This record gives sequence, C-alpha cells and structure tokens, in this order.
Amino acid sequence: MENISEVTEFILVGLTDALEMQVPLFIIFTLIYFITLVGNLGTVMLILLDSRLHTPMYFFLSNLSVVDCVYASAVTPKVMVGFLIGDMIISYNACAAQMFFFAAFATSESFLLASMAFDRHAAVCKPLHYTTTMTGTVCALLVTGSHICGLLQSFIHVVFTFHLSFCHSNVVNHFFCDIPPLLALSCSDIYPNEIVLFTLAAFNVFFTLLVILNSYIFIFIAILRMHSDEGQKKAFSTCASHLTTVSIFYGTIIFTYLQPSSSHFMDTNKMASVFYTMIIPMLNPLVYSLRNKEVKSAFKKKIGKAKCSLG
Repeated sequence: MENISEVTEFILVGLTDALEMQVPLFIIFTLIYFITLVGNLGTVMLILLDSRLHTPMYFFLSNLSVVDCVYASAVTPKVMVGFLIGDMIISYNACAAQMFFFAAFATSESFLLASMAFDRHAAVCKPLHYTTTMTGTVCALLVTGSHICGLLQSFIHVVFTFHLSFCHSNVVNHFFCDIPPLLALSCSDIYPNEIVLFTLAAFNVFFTLLVILNSYIFIFIAILRMHSDEGQKKAFSTCASHLTTVSIFYGTIIFTYLQPSSSHFMDTNKMASVFYTMIIPMLNPLVYSLRNKEVKSAFKKKIGKAKCSLG
C-alpha cells in the first residue's frame, strides 16, 4: 500500500472537547478497559484450567473473549491517552493498523456469535447427536473460518480506504480510525468504497443473523415441546446470555454501518461506537459468567483452592 496522499498523520477529534470531562472520562474508560481485560482473560484462564469447561460452548466463549480483548485493545488505549495527555494525533500507518485489527476482530466476533448459535441449536434440538455434531474438528473449522473471514474483509477495507487521497483535511471526526469518518475526509471518488463497505457489512450482518435467527427459531420450538419446567429453564438460561450479546452487538453495528453516507451523523455514531468497541467487550464475560452456573461453580472452586494453598 502506497500512501498517495499528502497526509502523514491524522488528528482524532475524540468523544468530547469539554476539558472538564477529560479526567472523569479517563477514569471511566480506564475502569471499563480494566474490567474488559480481567474479565475476558480471566474467562480464558478459567476455561483452560477447568476440565469441566472443555466443551464446544466454552471453546467458542474462550475465543470470543480473546477477540474482545484484541479489538478493545486496538481502540481503548489510544482513547485513554487522549483523555490523559490530550494527544489525539495518530500516524498514517498506525491509523491503518488500528482499522485493520478492529475490523478484523469485530468481523470475527459476528461469525463467532453465529457459530455459538449453531452450537446451542445442536445442544437443545439434537442433544443425543451433540457430541457427533460438534466435534473438535467442526469447532476448530468454525473458529478458523471466523478469523479468516475477519482478516480477509479487514484487509479489503484497509486497502480500499488507504488507497484514497486525503487532501481536504486530516481531522477525523471520531475517537478512532473507523471507515465512515475517513471516507468523509477523502477528495477521491469514494463511491466504490461505500459499495464495498455496505456490501461486506450487509453480508456479515444478514448471513450471521440468518444463522442465528434460524437456530433460535428451532431452539424455541424445541423448548416449547419440552414437558419439564426445569429443562425449559435450563435451555432458556443457556441461550439468554447469547441473545443479550447478539442484540446489543448487531443493533449498534447495523446503526453505524448499514445506513446511507448522507445519513451518517458522526456524533450519534460515536456514541453507538462506544458500545461495540468498549461496552460489549466488557459486558460479554459478565453476561456469560453471571448467568452461567458452571462458570460460577468453576470460579468458586478455583478461589477455594487458592485460599487453601495460601492457608
């Protein structure tokens, strides 16, 4: 990729220019990022250390936690530095790298959520065939495919975006290098970029949502056919966490990327972006852990062992 523009760096506007909000926002986002790292890395470690959690569902959850850590880390630290010392300048190459990692792992998350829905469908609708359906090979292929789709699509976005000429301004009306605000700065013809962005985003959303909705239609039918109240509650509890994450993630993604460029209100988009770049990575381990008896049991077991060893 050759930089054919005169721009060598970008200035990120950030979330707000109110000086009195800089310190409170720095504290809030530092706390969010800390919870994100501790929650997600803790989830991965817990799943690795407890053999009872070595199942397809927790295999997908551990991969989701890694993805959340990476794409939150691509955005949040730079935002925190901006609040702390006011440095909102990002180099051309760093901007491209930030966009690549964020787009790659955010896309991977959408395919992982679809894979998790397929896993829940197999567990609830065909429990007797679950072990033969969700084999280690199938799980590995689903996760690998999710990451390949993310990396390929991200590469396409970065090549198309940074092939443009940025000669009007280098001030990005956002808190990170996202595609729509960068397209707004270009003096090149951005129509092909808008088509690529809309096409890939629409494919990701509609394909993965189709898998998710199709899975849950059959799941709900299977739940309604259950004669045991306890079985229904268990099935609902295992699916509720996933549905909560799906609703928040896809709601903000659709709002941000699947609208005409003339309808992009950057200040509103920035608020929506906060959810899928920072809030969702923080909420995922909390949502899955607080609603999951197996995770809570494994956590209590490890805490008990740690107390015994210290005692």
